[in-house]
Amino acid sequence: MAEPSAPRTLLEALVRQRQLSWDEAADLVVKTAKKHEDVFISLSGRHLGRLARGERSGNRPNPATRRALQYTFNRPIDELLGPYTLSDLPVVDESKRGAQPSEVLTVAADRARRFLTSLQTLSDESLQLIHDEVRDLVRAYPARPLPEILGHLVSGQETVFSLLERPQRPTHARQLYFLSAVLGGLLAKASHDLADPHAALAQSRTAWLCAEQADHDGLRAWISGLQSLICYWARRPHDSIRYAQRGAVYAQRAGNTALVWLAASEARAWGVLGNGEQARDAIERAERAWDRVHPDELDEMGGIATFSRHRQLYFAADALVWLSDESATAEDYAGRAVDAYSDPADPHWAFGDAAGSHAALAIARIGRAQIDGAVDALAPVLDLPAEQRINGIVHSVNRVHRALSHLPISATARELQERIESYVLLPARALTR
Repeated sequence: MAEPSAPRTLLEALVRQRQLSWDEAADLVVKTAKKHEDVFISLSGRHLGRLARGERSGNRPNPATRRALQYTFNRPIDELLGPYTLSDLPVVDESKRGAQPSEVLTVAADRARRFLTSLQTLSDESLQLIHDEVRDLVRAYPARPLPEILGHLVSGQETVFSLLERPQRPTHARQLYFLSAVLGGLLAKASHDLADPHAALAQSRTAWLCAEQADHDGLRAWISGLQSLICYWARRPHDSIRYAQRGAVYAQRAGNTALVWLAASEARAWGVLGNGEQARDAIERAERAWDRVHPDELDEMGGIATFSRHRQLYFAADALVWLSDESATAEDYAGRAVDAYSDPADPHWAFGDAAGSHAALAIARIGRAQIDGAVDALAPVLDLPAEQRINGIVHSVNRVHRALSHLPISATARELQERIESYVLLPARALTR
């Protein structure tokens, strides 16, 4: 067997010294980022290996990944990615292999997870482990920038699909289809957030097929809600209404919070079409639906898998701002939604819906000729970093711009429009190219 080549960078040497595979090393870096900064980063073993071999010398990792590498290996990033010499590598106690106890345990846990999921017969323990990881992603999605969790979504879907390609016990297969439908829904939302509605609907159709295999009405209703949302932002309000009404049939049987979501989604689409009567009726149906809600196993996952009263307020405001004679009511709903989303520690907090609530409040105030109030309402949205400027937020901010164009030109309005024009030049999708 040929001798391995000499390490090309200090990073490559340190990974070899710890006897880690590239996948193990990448998982360690991701978990170190979470421990030090409470953030998710996306880093595959393949990408880390290319960095460590100096194959991406002209393309440095993003700031969060650079910090995570420095935390993990306790060296400046320029040293880690620079040329390796033997004197660079620290001498370590072979019994410890140069790793801190927490790092040893992290690697061991990752190896245990991979062992469980590689067994020909899936165990209850490994299935629970996968369920817990999907639940964590469901809860992280509305609160974290997409670039931080996208890699975890893709790898999670690959894990579940790989398991479904092998024979499984019927009860395990049903649960795996349930989890694959959830992950497919998350990836549909991710595609939508990156302004790719065609990919979003393709992912949602796969998620729907998995929900059919799981025979889960709550999932069917939830995926219909995602499809209605995708079509709403893709300027297809009639399709948005059709998906919402189709999903309502399953939501009635399931009784989960999608029952409220689908009515609220229908209200937004009627608002786009200028049908105030239907929009108001759907808003009232959404409110009455709470009396029939009985949370199911999807709701229990939390995060993006459930629909909250916070979101109901935002959706009502977003529906009513399309109607010129509803500015006062829209402002009331939007103000209540902004208040509801004021605490990032709230388990129902979501940066996208919080931003949408602020944008709806700005539009409602413009409708009442309160330009200074609109500037104040939109200020937190314009402060969002590029990685959080997802598709819905960019569309909402552009709607504020269009609303301003219907008013007499003023210095304040012109300045706000210019800020918006600068803001939308760098959406989140630009960071993934």
